[in-house]
Amino acid sequence: MKWTKFRIKTVTEAEDIIISSLYDIGLEGAQIEDKVPLTAAEKEQMFVDILPDAQEDDGVAYLSFFVEENEDGTLNRNGERSSAAEILAQVEQEMETLRRFMDIGEGTVVVEQTEDIDWINNWKQYFHQFYIDDVLVIPSWEEMKEEDKARMVLHIDPGTAFGTGMHETTQLCIRQLRRYITEDTKLLDVGTGSGILSILSLMFGAKEAVGTDLDPCVTEAVRNNMEANGIPADRFRVVLGNIITDRVVQDEVGYGCYDIAVANILADVLIPLTPFIVSALKPGGIYITSGIIDEKEEAVVEAVKAAGLEVLAVTCQGEWVSVTARRTAL
Repeated sequence: MKWTKFRIKTVTEAEDIIISSLYDIGLEGAQIEDKVPLTAAEKEQMFVDILPDAQEDDGVAYLSFFVEENEDGTLNRNGERSSAAEILAQVEQEMETLRRFMDIGEGTVVVEQTEDIDWINNWKQYFHQFYIDDVLVIPSWEEMKEEDKARMVLHIDPGTAFGTGMHETTQLCIRQLRRYITEDTKLLDVGTGSGILSILSLMFGAKEAVGTDLDPCVTEAVRNNMEANGIPADRFRVVLGNIITDRVVQDEVGYGCYDIAVANILADVLIPLTPFIVSALKPGGIYITSGIIDEKEEAVVEAVKAAGLEVLAVTCQGEWVSVTARRTAL
């Protein structure tokens, strides 16, 4: 499938108005490229594993709109056929109209042709093998170095939605998991995503794992990653649904049966999640949290204490925090 890409060079202050204007002529779903630093709140809401190095903000922005091509070379815009020239003329007219009352920078438009494969493989330019302490994390398209063959190896390919272990929050969880896992550990992994925390826990020696997530796509992601790392199907199962609000999910997960619960989620989710975690843990069970921007550390610590858990450690990496606690024995 081929697509035509309309890429506009503008300034960051004009992003929203241009997106709104082009929506009116049938161009939706803008891809935004700029160098505006994320705020602390945005980082907490949008943390991902793979990001190129940040550059100094120069005020320049690029907005890209993609329109699907038909077999005859016309473009399918809102179910109607248009030529690239017709759409380009409309975009340029919109730019000229906006230029009359605001600064849009250059406002130039470049038309390019692309294909799905460009987006599918886009991750590969950013994701390469790396280490989490003594663990090698490697994608399928890279070769293992001879000197790494004695290491523990996690095979995982990045996707557009799920983690790979590169993010600080994931690494904080992994280090705490290694500290507490035993051969008898039954693990609860809330917000499992790619399943990386459960899979590594099983590789570290845990007995079994249960993961929960809201996104149905995790089922295939977890299955693929289990197969890539030789994890038997009976050692890790995924429960779909909201563990905080759905009693059916809570019942399926179970009560008082986990040695360790781990949740690498946002602070605003960890706070209401924590009371249920208490009911899921065995007495003496360990609760490992991450995904906490440093500004939210105190709020999560207080929520953990309010739920009756004993805080064992607060660890940090960069601006991210992990809180580890224990359910006191009855």
